[in-house]
Amino acid sequence: MRSSVLKLTTVAACACLAMVPGTNAFALSKGVAPMTLRNAHSISSTRSPLLQPAASARRSALSGAAAASMNAPPGYNIDLTGKVAFIAGVADSTGYGWAIAKQLANAGATIVVGTWPPVLTIFERGLKKGFGDDAKLRNGEDMKIAKIYPLDAMFSDASEIPEDVLKNKRYAGLEGFDIESCAKAVERDFGKVDILVHSLANGPEVTRPLLETSRNGYLAASSASAYSFVSMMQHFGPLMPEGGSAVSLTFIASEKVVPGYGGGMSSAKAQLESDTRVLAWEAGRKWGVRVNTISAGPLASRAATAIKKAEPGQRSFIDYCIDFNIANTPLPNPLFADDVGRAALGLCCELSSAITGVTQYVDNGMHAVGLAVDSLSFKEYISQQKGAPWDKWSPEYGFIKNGMQVPTEYQVPEQAVDGAKADVENKVVVEKETVAK
Repeated sequence: MRSSVLKLTTVAACACLAMVPGTNAFALSKGVAPMTLRNAHSISSTRSPLLQPAASARRSALSGAAAASMNAPPGYNIDLTGKVAFIAGVADSTGYGWAIAKQLANAGATIVVGTWPPVLTIFERGLKKGFGDDAKLRNGEDMKIAKIYPLDAMFSDASEIPEDVLKNKRYAGLEGFDIESCAKAVERDFGKVDILVHSLANGPEVTRPLLETSRNGYLAASSASAYSFVSMMQHFGPLMPEGGSAVSLTFIASEKVVPGYGGGMSSAKAQLESDTRVLAWEAGRKWGVRVNTISAGPLASRAATAIKKAEPGQRSFIDYCIDFNIANTPLPNPLFADDVGRAALGLCCELSSAITGVTQYVDNGMHAVGLAVDSLSFKEYISQQKGAPWDKWSPEYGFIKNGMQVPTEYQVPEQAVDGAKADVENKVVVEKETVAK
């Protein structure tokens, strides 16, 4: 009985301590300022002129907030010093993988990446040349990558690598690029992995409708985009200490139809989310590791832009997806890579120590929308609405708010608005005359 009372007293004391301002019962550091956004222009060249004003203004505002935070009273601050983060799927400075790596580096983590062998040399060359502002951390220094490993997540171990791949010139001089060999190399060099990030996907037939997708194309999408995460957990999980965190990236097409996102990729993302929940249970019980996935909104990264490439001067499939989101999301803003980077940081630190098995939406709220205000079916109706709340509900509001050019399809000609007004007035007159008769 005395032992039970002592335990209850200790728990109560810890709970009280956690509620006292300026104290921390979870051993988070007080010496590091909160994370801030440094870079927000991971946008393709066809969209950069439209988004640059918004991105610059946002960076300036957050930079000022960062300066103010340096004098803020101590509180929950994120310190990942001494933590090793392995991010699979980083090949340039425009994608979510890079943004996640940068935010983890901002918090002090040691960054280690796995890069697809065919683009490894290009990535290393880019790092040597420098990625400019994309590489800048909040302290003004460039992000340091401790080591880059070749990684082809299609292969769980060396026995799965076919002869034609081994002889392919794009893999020349490389070895140990399967998941198992990569994990062993990381263990040899760093001894552990505290944070595991799966930021890769591939669907060789992504431009094909599901009805036209071959068995090989479907299975390849699942293998590269979903099973690769399972395999990474199998081989990296044993290196992860209790309290470690694994995060992957998914997309809303896992649960809702996104025409044009084909080749079995929607199925692969649904698998990934289901696997996240099962892995959360198994990895949690086996190693005390948390497993979550982020459902990110559209970003014009190099990989996403490759889906149905556009002709020079034209917008690609992903550009239209971005416009659709800005027109219809509850928070009608462009989504930046660092938005996802900061969300991943939150899932990888002790502030989320009780969160696992979650699909975390980072899409400005698009997942919650049931009716698109930019629908042609509602264009006439919306053009007739004036004043609050419709002045902020219209599809063009987000573009105007962010200083962006309103896409042609969202522009309502003034004469069309006047015409709609006239139609409404005429209808009222006719109805009044009918009632009078």
